[in-house]
Amino acid sequence: MSDTADTARYDFATAEPHWQAAWDQAACFKAEDVPTSGRPKYYVLEMFPYPSGKIHMGHVRNYTLGDVVARYKRATGFDVLHPMGWDAFGLPAENAARQRKTDPASWTYANIEAMRGELKRMGLSLDWSREFATCDPEYYGQQQKLFLDFWKAGLVERRSSAVNWDPVDNTVLANEQVIDGRGWLSGALVEKKFLAQWFLKITDFAPELLAGLNELPRWPERVKLMQENWIGRSEGAEVTFELTQPVNGLDGITVYTTRPDTLFGMSFLAIAPEHPLAQAVAAQNPEAAAFIRACAARGTSEAAIESAEKEGFFTGLSVVNPFNGQAFPVWIANFVLMEYGTGAIFGCPCGDQRDFEFAQKYDLPIPIVVAPKDAGPDFALEDKAFDGDGVIVNSEFLNGLATGAAKSAAIARLVEMGVGKSVVNWRLRDWGISRQRYWGCPIPVIHCEACGAVPVPADQLPVTLPKDVTFDRPSNPLDHHPSWKHVACPACSSPATRETDTFDTFIDSSWYFARFTAPQSETPTNLAAANHWLPVDQYVGGIEHAILHLLYARFFTKAMEKTGHVSVKEPFAGLFTQGMVTHESYKDPDGNWLYPEEVVKAADGNATHIETGLPVTVGRIEKMSKSKRNTVDPGVIIDRFGADTARWFVLSDNPPERDVEWTETGAQGASRFVQRVHRLAGVIAAEPRVAAPESFTGEAKKLRQLTHRGITAVTEALNTFAFNVAVARIYELAGALAAATPTDAALLWARFEAMDTLAHLVAPMMPHLGEEIFARLHPGAGLVAQKSWPVADPALLEVDEVTLAVQVNGKLRSTITVPAGNDAEANIALAADAVSTALQGATIVKRIHVPDRIVNFVVKA
Repeated sequence: MSDTADTARYDFATAEPHWQAAWDQAACFKAEDVPTSGRPKYYVLEMFPYPSGKIHMGHVRNYTLGDVVARYKRATGFDVLHPMGWDAFGLPAENAARQRKTDPASWTYANIEAMRGELKRMGLSLDWSREFATCDPEYYGQQQKLFLDFWKAGLVERRSSAVNWDPVDNTVLANEQVIDGRGWLSGALVEKKFLAQWFLKITDFAPELLAGLNELPRWPERVKLMQENWIGRSEGAEVTFELTQPVNGLDGITVYTTRPDTLFGMSFLAIAPEHPLAQAVAAQNPEAAAFIRACAARGTSEAAIESAEKEGFFTGLSVVNPFNGQAFPVWIANFVLMEYGTGAIFGCPCGDQRDFEFAQKYDLPIPIVVAPKDAGPDFALEDKAFDGDGVIVNSEFLNGLATGAAKSAAIARLVEMGVGKSVVNWRLRDWGISRQRYWGCPIPVIHCEACGAVPVPADQLPVTLPKDVTFDRPSNPLDHHPSWKHVACPACSSPATRETDTFDTFIDSSWYFARFTAPQSETPTNLAAANHWLPVDQYVGGIEHAILHLLYARFFTKAMEKTGHVSVKEPFAGLFTQGMVTHESYKDPDGNWLYPEEVVKAADGNATHIETGLPVTVGRIEKMSKSKRNTVDPGVIIDRFGADTARWFVLSDNPPERDVEWTETGAQGASRFVQRVHRLAGVIAAEPRVAAPESFTGEAKKLRQLTHRGITAVTEALNTFAFNVAVARIYELAGALAAATPTDAALLWARFEAMDTLAHLVAPMMPHLGEEIFARLHPGAGLVAQKSWPVADPALLEVDEVTLAVQVNGKLRSTITVPAGNDAEANIALAADAVSTALQGATIVKRIHVPDRIVNFVVKA
C-alpha cells in the first residue's frame, strides 16, 4: 500500500480502507470464547452506543481511548476481547416511529447500519463477530431468562408504588423526563400515581454494593464516592411516638432518625402525603385531601422535592415526645418521602435546614439543643440551622455530650424505655423496572385471575414484540394490540393476559458485558467463557453514568453470581471516565445557533457567517450539543484529514480524563504531523540498509538512547492512561529522527531502528499510519497489528551526559553539559564564563549541589 515516492503525500483516503480490509482478512481482532493459547486475557470495553444514526466526537474519543488500550495490550502478549454492540431499545425510537409513521425496528436497524459504517472508518480493533443489538430477540430472550431466574431466587417483587404519571400520554415517566413539573413530551402537569410495578430487589445487596467499592482500586475515587452516597448507609434509631388520640386503629407513629441526640429539640412531626395516617385524615378532611392531591402533582425525584417550597397541612393531631412527655403537632409535609425510612420524621429545626425553613414558615418553635463546641452560653441561630457536630445543650441527661456520644446515649435510653431501637438504614431503593412502552424487552409474565402472576415457560421464550403495532394514540401500543396480550395461562389453561409493561432499558446495559463473552450461547452466559473473560479489565465511558448504569451493572453481576450465571462479584475491575469534547458556540445577529462549518473566523478572533457575511457572536467553549449546533461531524473530519488525524487529536491535547476542545488549528496540526512522519518514513525506507555496527558513538548513540527511552516512556504512559504524555514522547522522537542527518553507517542503522520503533509506538494511536510505515520499512513482513511491542535495551537507558543548571543566588547564569554522576560538577560550573563573571568581587558563602541537576552559589558582596 505504501507509495514508492519518498516525498509523496500520504493518501489516507486510500490507505485507511486498505489496512482495515487487511485486518479483517487476517482476523486480527477475533477472540475465542474460551481461548486455548495460554496467554493472559485482557477484556477492553467501552460503554456501547445508542443507535441515534450518527456518531459524534464524544464517540470518537471514547472508542479511541479503548482502542489504544486494546491494541497495546494485544501487542504486549495478551489475548484481547474488544467487542461492540448497540444499546438499541428506548423512547427515542418509539418517538421517531410516531413522528415518521414508521416502526421502531426499521428506524433502529437503519441507524445501526449507518453508525457501524462510521465506526469502522475509525479503524477500531473490534471483534465485530460478537456484535449484537439489545433489541435482537436472541439477546432479549436471554434477558428474559435471567429475569425469571432472578424471580425464582427471590430477587423480583411486584407491588404498588408511586410513579410520575403523564395524564396526556398515559404513561409513567422517569424522574429525568419531568421538567418543571411537566411531562417532557406532552407538557402536561405530571401527577403522582400508584401503580403495580415490577421491582428488582437491589436493596438485598446494599451492604455488598457498598463494601465492594473498597475492592475496586482502579476506579476513580469520585465515582466510588458518588456510588457510596447513592447507596447511602446511615446509622440511627427508630422511635415510636404515641398519638394523643388514636386514628383508625393507629396509636403511634414510627420515625427513623439519624439524629436521636436532638430529640429534645423536637418542634413538630411530619408525615409523607402517602403515609397511612395522612390517608386516614384525608378521608375525613377535604382540605387535607386537596393538599395531598397538590403534592401528587409534582415529580417524585428527591431533587424536585428538595428544591420545592416546603409546605405542610396541620392534621389536628399530636404525638408525645418520649423523652420529655410534651405533645407536638402532626403535619402532612410535601418534603417527606414515603420511600425513605418510615415515611415520617420528627422536626428539629435547630439542626436541620429543611426543618428550620418549615418551622419559620408556620411559626413553629425552634429550640436550641446543639451548639458548636466553642460556642458560649448565649449561642443563637440567625438565618439557618446548625447541622454540624457540636455539644448537646438544653437536653437533660444528654447535656454536655458531644453529638456522637449523645447519639449512643439517646438510643440506649430509647431501648431501655421500650420505644425505640438502633437501626441501619439505606438510601438505596429497590429498582422499579416497569415501563409503559412498546420499544423495550417484554416482561415474561402472564397474569391469570386464578393463578396470579405466572412466569412464561422456558420453551415459550423469547416473548417477542409484535410487529403490527400502531402509534396512532397515546399510551402503550401493547395494551391496545388486538391479539398479542391474549394467551392461555401456562398453569391452568384459562384465558389470561400478558404483562404489557416492558423493562427499563437500563436492564439491557446491566449485563451486556457478560453476553459479549459468548454471544451465541443458548443460555444467558457460557459459564466457562464468562469465567475466563470476566471481569472487564478496562471499562471506558462518561462520568454521567457514574451512578445508575454502573450501580445497576454491579447489582446484576451479584444477582447473576447468586443464580449461577457468572462467578465474579464485580463486573469492571478498572474504570476510566473520559472528559467531554467541547467546542465554542456561534450565534447570528438574530440569535440563531450556527454550526462551525457555517462560520469563518479571522486571525483577530472575530467571526462572520459564511452565507450572509454578517457578524457572528462567539460563545463560550462547552460540551458539543445538537441544540447549540456546536458539533463537529466526525465523518467530515475523516473525509478531510483521515481517521488517524481525528484519533491523534483527541489523544494529544489534554489528559484523557479532562475535557478536550476541538479546534480547526489543532486538527490541521495533527494532520501535518501525520504527513511529516509519512514523508520521513519514505525517506528512511529508501536509504541503504546496513548491518548493525559493533558499537555506537556520537549522534548515533544519542538517537538510539532517545529511541529506547521513548519506548520506556510511551509504555509507561499507555499503562497509566497518560496518552497525551505518550503523544509528547512520540513527537520528541520524531523530531530527533528528522534532525539526525545520516553521515555514517551507524547513524543510518540508528535512524532505521528509530523509525521502525516509531511505527510500533504510533500503531495503537494511529493504526493506519503505523501499518503504512511498517510496510515501507518491511515490505511483505505482515501487519504491525500482529507484531510484538518493542522492548527497551536497559543499557541504552543509562544517561551519559546531563545538562546542569548553574545559578548564582538562585538566578540562572549558565547551563553546562557534564558527564552524568560527576562529583566535580561544582568545580566545572565555576569555570563557566558567565558564572565567573557573576562571582567577581563576591564571596561564596554556600554551595547547593543537586547532582545531575543544579549547582547554586550563594554569595555576598
